[in-house]
Amino acid sequence: MGKYVYIYYSSKNSDGGTAEAWGKWFGELGSKLIDGGNAFNKGGQAVHQGGVMDVQDPPATGYSIVEAATMAEASELAKGCPLMSDKEAAVCVYEALPM
Repeated sequence: MGKYVYIYYSSKNSDGGTAEAWGKWFGELGSKLIDGGNAFNKGGQAVHQGGVMDVQDPPATGYSIVEAATMAEASELAKGCPLMSDKEAAVCVYEALPM
């Protein structure tokens, strides 16, 4: 089993889903949910060799960490995310490599 990080992105017009919807989805994930994560505050910054710049659209809005056997499984689980009701939202899935 591997660990996968979900990075949530939603449009400025999205409400992000209700706490009830997120709770229901987290319940459906069951023991695969390692860390429900947190929402991000607005106003992120990207640090790069040339300096620092504000993060523009679409901003990352939060994260969670799940356990899955494969990237395909982790991606399939992400389809139940409440953000999927917003056509401008996305869940980016990354495998966390052991260090």
